[in-house]
Amino acid sequence: MILGDGALRIDKLLWHLRLSKSRSLAQTLIAEGHVRLNGSRVEKPSIEVKVGDIVTLPRGQGALAIRLLSIPPRRGPAPEARACYSEI
Repeated sequence: MILGDGALRIDKLLWHLRLSKSRSLAQTLIAEGHVRLNGSRVEKPSIEVKVGDIVTLPRGQGALAIRLLSIPPRRGPAPEARACYSEI
């Protein structure tokens, strides 16, 4: 669900961007304290993410930090998802 001012729940965002295989796996990552939004640990999967926010999550042995460039309208193909963020 896209929220009023162009925001999206962080669990749904991770799923739409193909950074998580499912929303429930994204919710588990969040519950375990592995996801950060603008440097602060995300406590709830319902936190809103907006364009320009920085999301950090585990990836392999390290971490992946992304800046959100646009709100994805759906969980589309990988190139469409990749166009919505930049790695930093």
